[in-house]
Amino acid sequence: MSANNILPLNVVSGIILLWLALGLLGLVLQRMPRLITGFIFPLGALAALAVAGTGLWALGETPGVAVLPLGLPDLPLHLRLDPLSAFFLILLGGASFGVSLFSIGYFRAMQGNKLGLLCLEYHLFLASMALVLLADDAYMFMVAWETMALSSYFLVTTEHHVPDIRKAGYLYLLVAHVGAIAILLSFGVMQGGHGIGAYTFTAMRDAHLSVFWSSAAFLLALFGFGAKAGLLPMHVWLPEAHPAAPSPVSALMSGVMLKTAIYGILRVTFDLLGAQQWWWGVLALALGLLTAVFGVMFAAVQGDMKRLLAYSSIENIGLLLVGIGLAIIFHVYGKDALAALSLTATLYHSLNHAFFKSLLFIGTGAILHATGERNMGRLGGLIRKMPWVATLMLVGVLSISGLPPFNGFVSEWLLLQAFLLTPGLPNSYINMLIPVAAAVIALAAALAAYVMVKFYGIIFLGQPREQALEHAHDAGIWERIGLGWLALGCVVLGLAPVFVIQQLDLVTRMLVGQGLGNSAGGWLFLTPVDTERASYSPVFFLLAVLGVMLVTSLVVHRFYHGRLRRGPAWDCGFPAQTARMQDTAEGFGQPIRRIFEPFFKIESKLPTAFDAHPRYHGRNDDRIWLYLYLPIKRITEKLSSWVALLQHGRIHLYLSYTFVTLVVLLAFV
Repeated sequence: MSANNILPLNVVSGIILLWLALGLLGLVLQRMPRLITGFIFPLGALAALAVAGTGLWALGETPGVAVLPLGLPDLPLHLRLDPLSAFFLILLGGASFGVSLFSIGYFRAMQGNKLGLLCLEYHLFLASMALVLLADDAYMFMVAWETMALSSYFLVTTEHHVPDIRKAGYLYLLVAHVGAIAILLSFGVMQGGHGIGAYTFTAMRDAHLSVFWSSAAFLLALFGFGAKAGLLPMHVWLPEAHPAAPSPVSALMSGVMLKTAIYGILRVTFDLLGAQQWWWGVLALALGLLTAVFGVMFAAVQGDMKRLLAYSSIENIGLLLVGIGLAIIFHVYGKDALAALSLTATLYHSLNHAFFKSLLFIGTGAILHATGERNMGRLGGLIRKMPWVATLMLVGVLSISGLPPFNGFVSEWLLLQAFLLTPGLPNSYINMLIPVAAAVIALAAALAAYVMVKFYGIIFLGQPREQALEHAHDAGIWERIGLGWLALGCVVLGLAPVFVIQQLDLVTRMLVGQGLGNSAGGWLFLTPVDTERASYSPVFFLLAVLGVMLVTSLVVHRFYHGRLRRGPAWDCGFPAQTARMQDTAEGFGQPIRRIFEPFFKIESKLPTAFDAHPRYHGRNDDRIWLYLYLPIKRITEKLSSWVALLQHGRIHLYLSYTFVTLVVLLAFV
């Protein structure tokens, strides 16, 4: 192996060790919180940026592999840095750089042992996610995966003295371990009983599984990684854990950790399993559509900022799975150019989501620090008190809404192009499904924009709904830099799609043997297939928008300047307007609640004409939780209570159990 191949892998491995050392140093320096936030977190942020740079460097190199003299006897640990892992390292490093910069200011108020422990868990979380992306055997992968789950669990339960946070952490850990068992079983199937040496990914690539066993491995992987990603119906932990965690942790979990699950699905489906089946793609496509619509539907009726963003993450994960399903279908039927287009849209949206969702989560953290409120019904008018946060979060809102020229538009447009350019496939059922799926994607995208209008409008526009908001303050300098980095990423990824796609070609060629290549267009125009079918120029679009704004302002200034007079807005003859007359979060979501009422378990409390201070209260429960998980919970508690009858803490009873067991064994052996 040449030095050029192994060098990027060595650099990333060194950065992982640096993250671990920084975490341990934070634990040692827990009595010096200013040193933790002023030295350790900035150094961790620079390490994240170095990870992104190294991933970009390794993207065009041949894969580098290494065998570590660690692990169990005859089970050494294997590492591999190929284009797929390099791309996700770029995602990890780019997003976590901005989040870590924001954390410098966000965690500054935290004191004592809690900050030192959080520093260890935070950097261990980053290191374990990087190791997941580098692992080249089942043993190494599962060690890194479980380390990632445990470190994120402790981060979620940072405020463990709150009972609801403990419950959220327990639910997250439970679902994470159920998913981990499925992943382990998937690796066991791919190992195929070929001995202890077949635990490496290289051996799994060379294994020739039957259709039955390869399908079993795919289904187990889809379930296991889907539990971590938040796919329906394994999504129940996500809207509980994200609000419970500190905002930078929520940003990393949503922006980065969920993508490790997408990485796992891509790795197993297109790399470790030699051949796919068409129905795998149909299953992934259907699950993705259900997840996307479910997520955006529940996001529309939320009143809590972080729960809204958590359900929005479920929607975006659904879109990613739709892209994967479409790529599987195209690849099976030999349409590799369209498979590459679908994978490009999936990878692009993964990167986009990492930036704009991290931006929105840490932005809500800034709002939470400034106001102490997560409930949107108690916010409003913050654009005057927090102009920096409002401006930078507007970039994230426009991006996640899929509006050009920001990054969210590019990936969603590419995904829709993959649907619209679909030729006739030799399967009539799939040909019927594709147009319906395209319509559902368009519906989800429209509802996502609706959700973001509610999110931004309720929080930042209008009048303050509470008197305490008068004391709100804008984010500090480190928070602004972190927000600015992520906002800049949203803009750059939106304005330079051809360059991004050229880098993604290196990944799609590895997975399906083909990329978009020259069909992506030049630096000015993006053409997914050819200019006669569709093209898009973000630069021209941006210039057109700026030109319209400039011409409008000049016309207004030239012809109307000096002839304007200001007066109060027409108020239906009622002069005493108050903040309570503004549309609320519940009122904004009411149309969606009514349209999709069968999907919600609605509980509401309506005010009466005799209430001195009338208030509306509504609650929308998840029927999947009520009808699937709650019965399982009750059965488990009942079984546990029966088992508990055997345990009384008395030694003579335990000795009696042992004696009876020995008698029974002697009688029947």
